[in-house]
Amino acid sequence: MTLPRAFYLPSAREVAPRLLGKLLLRRTPAGDAGGVIVETEAYLREGDPSNHAARGMTPRNRAMFGAPGIAYVYAIHQQHCLNAVTCEEGVAEAVLIRALQPALGIDLMRQRRQRNDLRDLCSGPGKLCQALAIDLSLNFTDLTDENSPLMICAGEDITDIVTTTRIGIRAAADLPLRFYVRGNEFVSKR
Repeated sequence: MTLPRAFYLPSAREVAPRLLGKLLLRRTPAGDAGGVIVETEAYLREGDPSNHAARGMTPRNRAMFGAPGIAYVYAIHQQHCLNAVTCEEGVAEAVLIRALQPALGIDLMRQRRQRNDLRDLCSGPGKLCQALAIDLSLNFTDLTDENSPLMICAGEDITDIVTTTRIGIRAAADLPLRFYVRGNEFVSKR
């Protein structure tokens, strides 16, 4: 069962740790693949210059201003990154899905990533998008729709969470907006 739209209504700061333990599922003609979300980062509208929408709406970030629970997919360094939009429409906050613990369609993910090591399949935002065949065609996808090719489903509630600073950014890098499951071997970096 997919998470309801109301799950995404709070700020990205609240939604990011709550997404840990939930299942990200990608459906393709080649087969289904997915995993448990083990690492996220929040991007806030106020006081966060690393938010893609910090300077307003552009064609690239338009999805961030959409309804809560839709996908914001963007390309960077020849890779794609997946975000779940949070807050009410027009606010422009999102949660970057940074890492998954592979759980479904592992052979398909290995084929897409050309890697055998399970820990290397989805331990980073670009890696998980490659493993799940997530690209710009999935921008604006409704993650709450059970018939969607990309969705986030209910899972377990994680309580042992590490909160730390985000990775790979310069502006507001000191904000404690990165969350991961303590001790999980599939996290991108500790």
